[in-house]
Amino acid sequence: MLGRFQAIIIGLLAAAAVALAPSPVVAQTPARTAKAWTVPRTADGQPDLRGDWSNASLTPFERPAEFAGKEFFTAEEAATFTKTMLDRSNRDRRGATPQEDVGGAYNEAWFERGTKVAPNLRTSIVVDPADGKVPPLTPAAREAAAARAAGQRGLPDGPEDFPLPVRCVLWPTAGPPMVPGPYNNNYRIVQTRDYVAIDVEMIHDVRIIPVDGRPHISSAIRQWMGDSTGHWEGDTLVVDTTNFTDKTHFRGSDQNLHVIERFTRTGADTLQYRFTIDDPTAFTKPWTGEIAMGRAPGPLYEYACHEGNYSLANMLGAARTQEKAEAVEALKKRSK
Repeated sequence: MLGRFQAIIIGLLAAAAVALAPSPVVAQTPARTAKAWTVPRTADGQPDLRGDWSNASLTPFERPAEFAGKEFFTAEEAATFTKTMLDRSNRDRRGATPQEDVGGAYNEAWFERGTKVAPNLRTSIVVDPADGKVPPLTPAAREAAAARAAGQRGLPDGPEDFPLPVRCVLWPTAGPPMVPGPYNNNYRIVQTRDYVAIDVEMIHDVRIIPVDGRPHISSAIRQWMGDSTGHWEGDTLVVDTTNFTDKTHFRGSDQNLHVIERFTRTGADTLQYRFTIDDPTAFTKPWTGEIAMGRAPGPLYEYACHEGNYSLANMLGAARTQEKAEAVEALKKRSK
């Protein structure tokens, strides 16, 4: 430590001597340039995307009305918005009524939604269209979405009547596209020469993406997360995904959903993730989002979604109980 301080003092004295010297020649020190960051590479020469990453963020998915026409926050706006969002989403606040309190479910300890907006200060994850809004659904897609919503308002006959996350089949964070949720926004990327695999913490999925030039599987085969193939464009991994089922419904999408993702290392601890949604039968035009992912400390924990899960049985049991009660009430009315 002493040697370090001595070096600093010597440097200051030398600088002072130069400044006070009577020589008419002004001494100049060569400009110090920051060392340029270079993309690390695997043994195969590919850009190294490996590691644990998080996309947790307070950046809104769509641009809030109060920031209409404004693509980026100012630093002051970002600070104010962050405080507002953290206060608004704080689950440690008790409800005004017992029903509201119970409705809050978990307290803040269970959430990990992020504590700040994206470092580039964008006002929305959606970057195209320029208004930061998801384009409207087509008339057919709106009708389909309304029918699904109406079906879920009734009493469920079986587990198939519940949304996919409730059934522990698929969570929106799994993707594609991979968008942040309220917690467990972590992903582990591993690479070989021919594959990139993404372990999604929530809820149990591993995306295995071949990068060996193979084509998509037959369009007759449909999968929850679609069929992904990848290739490298310079330092960017481009992933093309098709063959979704007609039950995935990302923000109203259908079986014609086509997702193009781009993964680019932008720093030692940063990974830019961009995705484009193209589904002409569901959206009136394609749209794009951008998420800044950062290093996650790890490790990724198992999300045992169905372990000790009594909720499905309880909800179905409650539905049958309600049906019986309604039937008894109907008999009483008829007997009067």
